[in-house]
Amino acid sequence: MAQYLISVLDDTTDLASAEEMAAIDVFNEQLQADGHWVFAGGLAAPGTATVVDGRAGEPVFTDGPYVESKEHIAGFWIIEAPHLDVALRLAALGSRHCNRRVELRPLLG
Repeated sequence: MAQYLISVLDDTTDLASAEEMAAIDVFNEQLQADGHWVFAGGLAAPGTATVVDGRAGEPVFTDGPYVESKEHIAGFWIIEAPHLDVALRLAALGSRHCNRRVELRPLLG
């Protein structure tokens, strides 16, 4: 089965509400029961990020997100699906359960 990244897009640094978290838990449990679950996690606010550039000698550390943007990745799922149609269906369910837009991308390999 192919693996896909579902990135949760958000335009606020507010955490998910208790109702949203309950819905996300239901979705996570369904992913696990159906054999699609690989891994998932929420991310801290973009302001907590550090960009690390070690391409040329001494690494350079820069506080803050890589790109200043109105939207950021608030969390993600890594799922397994037999084909794109199933992954798209799962991404749509994830969007509904977390109450946010998501981006679906296949992992290489």
